[in-house]
Amino acid sequence: MSKPKVAVIYYSTYGTNYQMAEVAAEAAREAGAEVRLLRVRETAPQEVVNSQDAWRAQQEATAHLPEATPADLEWADAYLFSTPTRFGGAASQMRAFIDTLGGLWGQGKLADKAVTAMTSAQNPNGGQETTLQNLYITFMHWGSIIVPPGYTDPAVFAAGGNPYGVSVTASGEPLSDADKAAIRHQARRLVAVASRLIGSAQGVAA
Repeated sequence: MSKPKVAVIYYSTYGTNYQMAEVAAEAAREAGAEVRLLRVRETAPQEVVNSQDAWRAQQEATAHLPEATPADLEWADAYLFSTPTRFGGAASQMRAFIDTLGGLWGQGKLADKAVTAMTSAQNPNGGQETTLQNLYITFMHWGSIIVPPGYTDPAVFAAGGNPYGVSVTASGEPLSDADKAAIRHQARRLVAVASRLIGSAQGVAA
């Protein structure tokens, strides 16, 4: 199978989705992918960020990571998005980044690429499933190939049983081993499907 290029794109206010993205990026690399770990631009006013120590600390700790750009999505063969839930949908920072991708979408450059998503909220019923479903509706508009984890591995059940994508309760604590195992499975599944898609495209071209 061909080696896919994977963009792991996240937004994280206090660090949960950053942890999730790091685990996913590592698993994708271990599965043979070339990976870019990318953060989306912070759109909240800096004075608001500075007013919360944990938010400011997370921003400072990840300042070295590159910001995601449309060029990264054109480069990649597959995408993994991770974002907090905000009122049942993706964080506004993630939506703002997605709204910059109209040019690529209009050229068909997001189509036929594998994509999956993860999320977090402060409580188990805080909108995780609707956040993932709303993101997948966006990906449908792109023409991307949605790759949910489904119930394809025991790790999914151990981490709460969400077939749409890993969703965790953001408690400020490190991710559990069960959550990490489910993230690794989701990332490996994305790489496997992307590899097959690339191989099929190369076969047709040949």
